[in-house]
Amino acid sequence: MVDGRPGARPTAVGVGVVRSDHTLALELRLLELHTAVTALVREHRPDVVAIERVFQQNNKGTATGTAQAAGVAALAAAQASRPVHWHTPSEVKAAISGSGRADKEQVTLMVTRVLGLDTPPKPADAADALALAVCHVWRGPTQDRLRVAALAAGAGVGAAAPLSVATRSAVRPGRWQGIGSGR
Repeated sequence: MVDGRPGARPTAVGVGVVRSDHTLALELRLLELHTAVTALVREHRPDVVAIERVFQQNNKGTATGTAQAAGVAALAAAQASRPVHWHTPSEVKAAISGSGRADKEQVTLMVTRVLGLDTPPKPADAADALALAVCHVWRGPTQDRLRVAALAAGAGVGAAAPLSVATRSAVRPGRWQGIGSGR
């Protein structure tokens, strides 16, 4: 988590990595993640939640797990009425290092410098999370203005648009038709 605004040096508020026991059933691991993210959102009340968009990975199992975790984090944010913004790994790398092909060491080094940290964040996932937060601080407001301009021009938003506070009221749980609902 970072505090900041475009054009100013962001400051680190905190960082951590949520881990679950790999021997647990998938649904229990996702429940643990949801519980942890929900608690963090309640405690820190972020203005926005930035999530890495699963873009492409060679390992389909890893990509699926990452996408499931991202979905759970987005759900926790939406339940707390927090907007969600998505950024690709190459977008994050370019924002923090100037190169969309930066390796983990470069990202960690730049996160440490940009945030003025005494020591590099560990593990590497923590540095990646801070890089994602910095990327959003620097790029998110511009992306918001472009999205609004596209809507005003009638261009609409792509199918990958996150569930936002503005569209949340359109989801009507009372209209759910599950198995055995008799409808």
